[in-house]
Amino acid sequence: MQRMDDIASPRRTKEIIQRHGFSFKKSLGQNFLIDQNILGKIVEAAGLDASKGALEIGPGIGALTEKLAQEAGAVTAVEIDQRLIPILQEVLEPYPHVRIHHGDVLKTDLGALFREDFANVSKVSVVANLPYYVTTPILMKLLEERLPLENIVVMIQKEVAERMAASPGTKDYGSLSIAVQYYSEPELVCIVPKTVFIPQPNVESAVIRLKVREQPPVEVDDENFFFQVVHASFAQRRKTIANNLKTRFFPKEGRERLEELLHAAGIEPSRRGETLSLQEYATLCNVLLRAGVRG
Repeated sequence: MQRMDDIASPRRTKEIIQRHGFSFKKSLGQNFLIDQNILGKIVEAAGLDASKGALEIGPGIGALTEKLAQEAGAVTAVEIDQRLIPILQEVLEPYPHVRIHHGDVLKTDLGALFREDFANVSKVSVVANLPYYVTTPILMKLLEERLPLENIVVMIQKEVAERMAASPGTKDYGSLSIAVQYYSEPELVCIVPKTVFIPQPNVESAVIRLKVREQPPVEVDDENFFFQVVHASFAQRRKTIANNLKTRFFPKEGRERLEELLHAAGIEPSRRGETLSLQEYATLCNVLLRAGVRG
């Protein structure tokens, strides 16, 4: 396919913005990538080819969309800002296999979108430079809805990426780490400097790949309760797991029963939530449930 002058260059980005009279909205977290090298790393991490599809969230003026169109057999971009739709339609006109949807991805029926837009591809990955203020809600929607995804490759705030990939016992490990690792295998791809964006964000960024699991790595009797236990365990990081769980699940009872159940799960009551592995949380959840504890 013939390649045009790349969108992701400072010159062309500024030319498109000026020609359309576009102004950035801080409330939408708009930071446009202008670096070919970083775009290449993002697309490469997704492992796309002509038999696969890509869903992009927040395409901006189409810099990443253009790269996806050159690799994937079907590309759908969901953009919340109505002002960007005519720009996207113009710059992506050479790529007939790209579809542009105006809408909020958090309110979009993604199951229906997948059935309609990706019926003729074998696998689909989400590839996006996500608005940082809604990173976690978007990623949890993608994972919790159990969409038929192969990978999620996203540019996000560096601090959040490190939390998603964190191991037990580290300062970054928390409920977000456990939730992401329950549904996927996270891997940091690269750190991204502020200088490759227009306008420059206030924080460092990172590209992370989440390889979506076909099945969770642990068995839990009730997923909702599992995540209630996890969130309660991190309610106050300085507290022991026994103190956090007592506040949430045993407010009117003595500590004896809770400590018995923790020991039954093989967990010392004096440990803190950030020291427990995914398997230990699964075991604890099942022990509590079978003892009649409810959320």
